[in-house]
Amino acid sequence: MSETDLRSSYAWCEAVARKAARHFYPAFRLLPRAQRRAMCALYAFMRLTDDLADEPGDLPTKRGNLLRWREQLHDCFAGRFSHPLHPALHDAIKRFSIPIGYLDDVIDGVEMDLNPVRFESFAQLYDYCHHVASAVGLACIHIWGFSHDDAKKPAEAAGIALQLTNIIRDLGEDRAAGRVYLPSEDLNRFGCSVEQLGCVGEPAYRELMAFEVERARSYYAAAESLSQYLTRTGRAVFQVMLSTYRGILDEIERRGYDVLSSPIRIGRWTKLRLALKALPVRWGLAL
Repeated sequence: MSETDLRSSYAWCEAVARKAARHFYPAFRLLPRAQRRAMCALYAFMRLTDDLADEPGDLPTKRGNLLRWREQLHDCFAGRFSHPLHPALHDAIKRFSIPIGYLDDVIDGVEMDLNPVRFESFAQLYDYCHHVASAVGLACIHIWGFSHDDAKKPAEAAGIALQLTNIIRDLGEDRAAGRVYLPSEDLNRFGCSVEQLGCVGEPAYRELMAFEVERARSYYAAAESLSQYLTRTGRAVFQVMLSTYRGILDEIERRGYDVLSSPIRIGRWTKLRLALKALPVRWGLAL
């Protein structure tokens, strides 16, 4: 792999991240160059993996594409490249000692989305969230730098918190695609049918949402201790990412759990404010 090929691959990954990672890319910019590039490579891998489940095509084709993508990931790990992403991803994995098992976990999680999704219990939902989000968080801390294996538990909690937020935010879109991530045990507990999801006039729906939002907040609280194990640059980017997604959850609650009327986003100026707030942490001037 030439230096030119590596630079070109990282530039390709950064272009993907800049375009698609609207909530994360501002946080990436707080990192030193090597870590920022690695985060872009990791994000590009996650984005492309997720797209393989969402692109048009029948189920056997999608399963075949994911199988080939997994094989190509292991080829990439061994230094054999077949995609513009691969030189950068290989460099990031080797440079920051990212266990490839975390990336395999993500592919496993995406495969769960190929069939219509219905989870009976929170334990099943947790397992899904672990694969598609906590595995990402665990990979991220290798790039950010962490001081003790105790960092892994709050990193896992952070992934659960972010994915639960995504699930609450994307309720209508997922339901239209045949995916109901909220556990049946929760819907039954509050007497909320699948058809009532998103109907703010239904008390059962609002009670269900209040419960799910508080569950997500409990995982944000469990994730906070991760900061103490991270390098100062890692701490800064983590704080921005956590604050951004907490802001999404707050906005959902402020709207009375109306997640269907219009997209729920964090504005550009809010993201800029959060990034600026993290600068003293980034430069070691604050905890």
